[in-house]
Amino acid sequence: MNELVNQEVIDNEAIEDLDIFSRLIELMEIQTLLSDEDDRKDVILSIHPGAGGKDSQDWAMMLHRMYIRWCEINKYDYKVINYQDGDEVGIKDVSIEIKGDFAFGKLKSERGVHRLVRISPFDSNSKRHTSFAAVFIDPVIDDQINIEILDKDVKIDTYRASGAGGQHVNKTDSAVRITHLETGIVVQCQNERSQLKNKKTAMKILKSKLYQSKKDKMSKEKESINNDKKEIGWGSQIRSYIFHPYNLVKDHRSKYETSNVNFVVDGNINEFIKNYLIYNMEIKNERK
Repeated sequence: MNELVNQEVIDNEAIEDLDIFSRLIELMEIQTLLSDEDDRKDVILSIHPGAGGKDSQDWAMMLHRMYIRWCEINKYDYKVINYQDGDEVGIKDVSIEIKGDFAFGKLKSERGVHRLVRISPFDSNSKRHTSFAAVFIDPVIDDQINIEILDKDVKIDTYRASGAGGQHVNKTDSAVRITHLETGIVVQCQNERSQLKNKKTAMKILKSKLYQSKKDKMSKEKESINNDKKEIGWGSQIRSYIFHPYNLVKDHRSKYETSNVNFVVDGNINEFIKNYLIYNMEIKNERK
Protein backbone atom coordinates (compact mmCIF):
# COMPACT_ATOMS: atom_id res chain seq x y z
CA MET A 1 0.00 0.00 0.00
CA ASN A 2 2.79 2.38 0.96
CA GLU A 3 4.60 1.56 -2.29
CA LEU A 4 1.49 2.55 -4.29
CA VAL A 5 1.18 5.83 -2.37
CA ASN A 6 4.86 6.61 -2.86
CA GLN A 7 4.64 5.84 -6.58
CA GLU A 8 1.60 8.13 -6.88
CA VAL A 9 3.51 10.94 -5.12
CA ILE A 10 6.49 10.42 -7.45
CA ASP A 11 4.22 10.43 -10.52
CA ASN A 12 2.51 13.66 -9.39
CA GLU A 13 5.86 15.34 -8.74
CA ALA A 14 7.12 14.23 -12.17
CA ILE A 15 4.02 15.67 -13.86
CA GLU A 16 4.44 18.93 -11.95
CA ASP A 17 8.14 19.15 -12.86
CA LEU A 18 7.32 18.44 -16.52
CA ASP A 19 4.68 21.16 -16.50
CA ILE A 20 7.16 23.69 -15.05
CA PHE A 21 9.79 22.65 -17.60
CA SER A 22 7.31 22.99 -20.47
CA ARG A 23 6.36 26.50 -19.33
CA LEU A 24 10.04 27.50 -19.10
CA ILE A 25 10.68 26.21 -22.63
CA GLU A 26 7.66 28.15 -23.92
CA LEU A 27 8.84 31.30 -22.13
CA MET A 28 12.32 30.96 -23.67
CA GLU A 29 10.78 30.36 -27.08
CA ILE A 30 8.71 33.55 -26.83
CA GLN A 31 11.66 35.61 -25.61
CA THR A 32 13.77 34.57 -28.61
CA LEU A 33 11.13 36.29 -30.76
CA LEU A 34 11.44 39.55 -28.81
CA SER A 35 14.40 41.48 -30.17
CA ASP A 36 13.05 45.02 -30.73
CA GLU A 37 14.59 47.76 -28.60
CA ASP A 38 11.32 48.45 -26.76
CA ASP A 39 10.26 44.85 -26.15
CA ARG A 40 11.63 44.80 -22.59
CA LYS A 41 9.74 47.97 -21.59
CA ASP A 42 6.68 48.20 -19.38
CA VAL A 43 3.46 49.09 -21.16
CA ILE A 44 0.36 51.24 -21.00
CA LEU A 45 -2.64 49.32 -22.31
CA SER A 46 -5.77 51.35 -23.14
CA ILE A 47 -9.20 50.08 -24.19
CA HIS A 48 -11.89 52.11 -25.98
CA PRO A 49 -15.34 50.76 -26.95
CA GLY A 50 -16.45 51.25 -30.54
CA ALA A 51 -19.66 50.68 -32.45
CA GLY A 52 -22.30 48.80 -30.47
CA GLY A 53 -23.62 50.95 -27.59
CA LYS A 54 -24.10 49.06 -24.33
CA ASP A 55 -22.71 45.90 -25.86
CA SER A 56 -19.43 47.51 -26.91
CA GLN A 57 -18.96 49.13 -23.49
CA ASP A 58 -19.65 45.78 -21.84
CA TRP A 59 -17.18 44.18 -24.27
CA ALA A 60 -14.55 46.76 -23.27
CA MET A 61 -15.07 45.70 -19.64
CA MET A 62 -14.69 42.02 -20.61
CA LEU A 63 -11.40 42.81 -22.36
CA HIS A 64 -10.28 44.79 -19.31
CA ARG A 65 -10.91 41.74 -17.13
CA MET A 66 -9.13 39.49 -19.68
CA TYR A 67 -5.93 41.53 -19.50
CA ILE A 68 -6.09 41.82 -15.71
CA ARG A 69 -6.40 38.03 -15.53
CA TRP A 70 -3.49 37.67 -17.97
CA CYS A 71 -1.37 39.81 -15.63
CA GLU A 72 -2.36 37.70 -12.63
CA ILE A 73 -1.73 34.39 -14.42
CA ASN A 74 1.69 35.51 -15.67
CA LYS A 75 2.74 37.30 -12.44
CA TYR A 76 2.87 40.81 -13.94
CA ASP A 77 2.32 43.86 -11.76
CA TYR A 78 -0.43 46.19 -12.93
CA LYS A 79 -2.12 49.42 -11.92
CA VAL A 80 -5.31 50.92 -13.34
CA ILE A 81 -4.32 54.54 -14.01
CA ASN A 82 -7.54 55.71 -15.64
CA TYR A 83 -11.04 54.23 -15.51
CA GLN A 84 -14.32 55.70 -16.71
CA ASP A 85 -17.59 53.83 -16.29
CA GLY A 86 -19.90 53.35 -19.25
CA ASP A 87 -23.18 55.24 -19.51
CA GLU A 88 -25.18 52.37 -17.97
CA VAL A 89 -22.87 49.33 -18.09
CA GLY A 90 -19.29 48.53 -18.91
CA ILE A 91 -16.45 50.94 -19.60
CA LYS A 92 -16.04 54.10 -21.64
CA ASP A 93 -12.28 54.29 -21.26
CA VAL A 94 -9.61 52.48 -19.28
CA SER A 95 -5.80 52.58 -19.15
CA ILE A 96 -3.63 50.06 -17.29
CA GLU A 97 0.09 50.29 -16.60
CA ILE A 98 1.62 46.81 -16.74
CA LYS A 99 5.12 46.09 -15.42
CA GLY A 100 7.24 43.02 -16.02
CA ASP A 101 9.84 41.43 -18.30
CA PHE A 102 8.99 41.91 -21.97
CA ALA A 103 5.57 43.37 -21.15
CA PHE A 104 5.50 45.57 -24.25
CA GLY A 105 7.01 42.90 -26.47
CA LYS A 106 4.30 40.42 -25.60
CA LEU A 107 1.31 42.74 -25.46
CA LYS A 108 2.06 44.53 -28.74
CA SER A 109 0.25 41.56 -30.28
CA GLU A 110 -2.97 42.91 -28.76
CA ARG A 111 -2.91 46.31 -30.50
CA GLY A 112 -5.92 46.72 -32.76
CA VAL A 113 -9.68 46.17 -32.95
CA HIS A 114 -11.23 43.19 -31.14
CA ARG A 115 -14.63 41.91 -32.33
CA LEU A 116 -17.24 40.13 -30.19
CA VAL A 117 -20.21 38.13 -31.52
CA ARG A 118 -22.78 36.88 -28.99
CA ILE A 119 -26.42 36.83 -27.95
CA SER A 120 -26.75 40.25 -26.36
CA PRO A 121 -27.71 40.24 -22.66
CA PHE A 122 -29.19 43.70 -23.28
CA ASP A 123 -31.55 42.63 -26.07
CA SER A 124 -35.01 41.58 -24.84
CA ASN A 125 -35.45 39.56 -28.05
CA SER A 126 -32.20 37.64 -27.45
CA LYS A 127 -30.77 38.59 -30.82
CA ARG A 128 -27.17 38.16 -31.85
CA HIS A 129 -25.07 41.34 -31.68
CA THR A 130 -21.60 42.25 -32.93
CA SER A 131 -19.51 44.61 -30.79
CA PHE A 132 -16.10 46.20 -31.19
CA ALA A 133 -13.42 47.63 -28.91
CA ALA A 134 -9.96 48.97 -29.69
CA VAL A 135 -6.86 48.11 -27.67
CA PHE A 136 -3.90 50.50 -27.77
CA ILE A 137 -0.43 49.42 -26.61
CA ASP A 138 2.26 52.01 -25.83
CA PRO A 139 5.66 51.43 -24.17
CA VAL A 140 6.36 53.25 -20.93
CA ILE A 141 9.35 55.46 -21.69
CA ASP A 142 12.17 55.96 -19.19
CA ASP A 143 14.03 59.12 -18.23
CA GLN A 144 16.72 58.45 -20.84
CA ILE A 145 14.23 59.13 -23.63
CA ASN A 146 13.42 62.82 -23.99
CA ILE A 147 9.91 63.62 -25.19
CA GLU A 148 9.56 67.38 -24.89
CA ILE A 149 6.04 68.75 -24.51
CA LEU A 150 5.73 72.53 -24.30
CA ASP A 151 2.71 74.35 -22.87
CA LYS A 152 1.90 75.70 -26.34
CA ASP A 153 1.80 72.15 -27.72
CA VAL A 154 -1.19 71.04 -25.64
CA LYS A 155 -4.66 72.05 -24.56
CA ILE A 156 -5.49 71.08 -20.98
CA ASP A 157 -9.10 70.85 -19.79
CA THR A 158 -10.29 70.07 -16.28
CA TYR A 159 -13.71 68.71 -15.43
CA ARG A 160 -15.62 66.86 -12.77
CA ALA A 161 -14.95 63.16 -12.70
CA SER A 162 -17.92 60.91 -13.45
CA GLY A 163 -18.94 57.41 -12.46
CA ALA A 164 -18.33 55.43 -9.29
CA GLY A 165 -16.11 57.02 -6.69
CA GLY A 166 -18.19 58.23 -3.78
CA GLN A 167 -19.29 61.73 -2.92
CA HIS A 168 -15.91 63.32 -3.66
CA VAL A 169 -16.02 62.44 -7.35
CA ASN A 170 -18.45 65.21 -8.33
CA LYS A 171 -17.32 67.96 -5.96
CA THR A 172 -14.12 69.19 -7.62
CA ASP A 173 -12.80 69.59 -11.16
CA SER A 174 -10.06 67.05 -10.53
CA ALA A 175 -10.27 65.12 -13.83
CA VAL A 176 -7.82 66.19 -16.55
CA ARG A 177 -7.99 65.92 -20.33
CA ILE A 178 -4.91 66.77 -22.42
CA THR A 179 -5.08 67.27 -26.19
CA HIS A 180 -1.82 67.30 -28.15
CA LEU A 181 -2.54 69.90 -30.82
CA GLU A 182 -0.17 68.69 -33.55
CA THR A 183 -1.13 65.02 -33.52
CA GLY A 184 -4.68 65.24 -32.15
CA ILE A 185 -3.87 62.62 -29.50
CA VAL A 186 -6.21 62.96 -26.51
CA VAL A 187 -5.54 61.44 -23.09
CA GLN A 188 -7.45 61.81 -19.84
CA CYS A 189 -7.23 60.76 -16.24
CA GLN A 190 -9.68 60.98 -13.34
CA ASN A 191 -8.59 58.21 -10.98
CA GLU A 192 -6.73 60.40 -8.49
CA ARG A 193 -8.42 62.88 -6.15
CA SER A 194 -5.75 65.48 -6.91
CA GLN A 195 -5.89 67.42 -10.18
CA LEU A 196 -2.09 67.64 -10.08
CA LYS A 197 -1.72 63.84 -9.83
CA ASN A 198 -4.23 63.32 -12.64
CA LYS A 199 -2.31 65.78 -14.82
CA LYS A 200 0.98 63.99 -14.11
CA THR A 201 -0.53 60.60 -15.01
CA ALA A 202 -2.18 61.97 -18.16
CA MET A 203 1.14 63.51 -19.23
CA LYS A 204 2.85 60.14 -18.71
CA ILE A 205 0.30 58.45 -20.97
CA LEU A 206 0.67 61.22 -23.57
CA LYS A 207 4.46 60.89 -23.66
CA SER A 208 4.17 57.13 -24.21
CA LYS A 209 1.69 57.66 -27.04
CA LEU A 210 3.83 60.35 -28.68
CA TYR A 211 6.89 58.10 -28.47
CA GLN A 212 5.01 55.21 -30.08
CA SER A 213 3.55 57.54 -32.72
CA LYS A 214 7.04 58.76 -33.61
CA LYS A 215 8.28 55.17 -33.86
CA ASP A 216 5.36 54.24 -36.10
CA LYS A 217 6.25 56.99 -38.54
CA MET A 218 9.87 55.88 -38.69
CA SER A 219 9.04 52.18 -38.97
CA LYS A 220 8.83 50.13 -42.15
CA GLU A 221 5.70 48.65 -40.57
CA LYS A 222 3.92 52.01 -40.48
CA GLU A 223 1.20 50.94 -42.91
CA SER A 224 0.31 47.72 -41.10
CA ILE A 225 0.33 49.47 -37.71
CA ASN A 226 -1.95 52.22 -38.98
CA ASN A 227 -4.29 49.57 -40.34
CA ASP A 228 -4.61 48.24 -36.77
CA LYS A 229 -5.90 51.67 -35.74
CA LYS A 230 -8.67 52.09 -38.30
CA GLU A 231 -12.27 52.82 -37.40
CA ILE A 232 -13.42 50.66 -34.50
CA GLY A 233 -15.92 48.68 -36.56
CA TRP A 234 -16.42 46.22 -39.43
CA GLY A 235 -13.44 45.11 -41.49
CA SER A 236 -10.73 46.39 -39.14
CA GLN A 237 -10.61 43.68 -36.46
CA ILE A 238 -7.42 41.81 -35.65
CA ARG A 239 -9.23 39.12 -33.65
CA SER A 240 -12.77 37.80 -33.36
CA TYR A 241 -14.37 36.21 -30.29
CA ILE A 242 -17.51 34.29 -31.26
CA PHE A 243 -19.93 32.87 -28.66
CA HIS A 244 -22.83 32.27 -31.08
CA PRO A 245 -23.80 30.41 -33.26
CA TYR A 246 -20.57 28.49 -32.48
CA ASN A 247 -17.55 28.96 -30.20
CA LEU A 248 -14.39 30.34 -31.79
CA VAL A 249 -11.59 32.82 -31.13
CA LYS A 250 -9.58 33.57 -34.29
CA ASP A 251 -6.65 35.91 -34.86
CA HIS A 252 -6.99 37.30 -38.38
CA ARG A 253 -3.24 37.93 -38.76
CA SER A 254 -1.59 34.72 -37.57
CA LYS A 255 -4.71 32.61 -38.36
CA TYR A 256 -4.35 30.89 -34.97
CA GLU A 257 -7.73 29.88 -33.52
CA THR A 258 -9.35 27.92 -30.71
CA SER A 259 -12.90 26.92 -29.79
CA ASN A 260 -12.31 27.46 -26.05
CA VAL A 261 -13.65 31.03 -25.90
CA ASN A 262 -14.22 31.15 -22.14
CA PHE A 263 -10.66 29.97 -21.50
CA VAL A 264 -9.32 32.82 -23.66
CA VAL A 265 -11.45 35.61 -22.16
CA ASP A 266 -10.34 34.38 -18.73
CA GLY A 267 -6.86 35.67 -19.59
CA ASN A 268 -5.27 32.72 -21.35
CA ILE A 269 -3.94 34.50 -24.45
CA ASN A 270 -0.31 33.31 -24.46
CA GLU A 271 -0.84 31.06 -27.49
CA PHE A 272 -2.22 34.04 -29.42
CA ILE A 273 0.78 36.11 -28.34
CA LYS A 274 3.24 33.41 -29.41
CA ASN A 275 1.60 32.83 -32.78
CA TYR A 276 1.46 36.56 -33.49
CA LEU A 277 5.17 36.92 -32.68
CA ILE A 278 6.00 34.04 -35.05
CA TYR A 279 3.80 35.63 -37.72
CA ASN A 280 5.44 39.02 -37.14
CA MET A 281 8.94 37.52 -37.44
CA GLU A 282 7.98 35.82 -40.72
CA ILE A 283 6.65 39.10 -42.13
CA LYS A 284 9.91 40.87 -41.18
CA ASN A 285 11.99 38.13 -42.81
CA GLU A 286 9.95 38.42 -46.02
CA ARG A 287 10.69 42.15 -46.18
CA LYS A 288 14.45 41.70 -45.88
